[in-house]
Amino acid sequence: MNKPLAAAVLSVLLTGAAVTPAVAAPRQEQAAPAVAVTYAGTVALSNCSGSVVRTPASQPNDPALVLSNGHCLETGFPAAGEVVKDRASSRSFSLLNASGSRVATLRASKIAYATMTDTDVAIYQLTSTYAQIQSRYGISALTLDDAHPVQGTPVKVVSGYWKRTYSCNVDGFVYRLKEGEWTWKDSVRYTSSCNTVGGTSGSPVIDTTTGKVVAVNNTGNEDGGRCSVNNPCEVDEAGNVTVRQGINYAQQTYLVVPCVGPGNVIDLNRAGCALPKP
Repeated sequence: MNKPLAAAVLSVLLTGAAVTPAVAAPRQEQAAPAVAVTYAGTVALSNCSGSVVRTPASQPNDPALVLSNGHCLETGFPAAGEVVKDRASSRSFSLLNASGSRVATLRASKIAYATMTDTDVAIYQLTSTYAQIQSRYGISALTLDDAHPVQGTPVKVVSGYWKRTYSCNVDGFVYRLKEGEWTWKDSVRYTSSCNTVGGTSGSPVIDTTTGKVVAVNNTGNEDGGRCSVNNPCEVDEAGNVTVRQGINYAQQTYLVVPCVGPGNVIDLNRAGCALPKP
């Protein structure tokens, strides 16, 4: 898992801007322009990254939510099969603006939901509403996409902990991703340029064509090990195991959306909610 062990050297790729010709050219189909992805709305935890998020149905006066990984909990890793629900927490989060500067400290009221079973997710409920965060700091929450991401989608992994952004594409989806005692379903596999490091756990994975969060960054195979901690392996439907050293992964977040009811309450009995229950 991408724990904050040490800083990694990050290569920066500079791309030249396209120049529009001065003369008329035949009309061609063009890809949708990329959304400007910044650090606004991301947060730094004591040991991980995260983001202030909303569902498409969240309201301005709802208590705001912070998304991170289950393995980033201040209480330690949940065991395989364990689900944390509505546990009191006063954890603090450093809220970042577009340039990555800290503008505020947000405070949790509880761990609304967390698990490392089937997925690796933690959702904190804050003492502030979206409207309060917007009015005080001028920062809006990131929106969770309610649809399954698509292979080939360009994404950015935005780490509030390191204030670094990684750009790549969704390379594919993993039937089962195994790491130590934990197993995750339908994980996102990145192309190799998202070479995330310790401390990037919990970073939002943002679709650059929509600006919406499609996954939460959580792990990578560091040493070429097979299915061990920090060395997850891929398992297909036939049980075949594949190890991809240096490749990193995320957990899809569209599954969270049906589980969030009015008032941003996590309700695991809502129609369409498939998150594991306690």
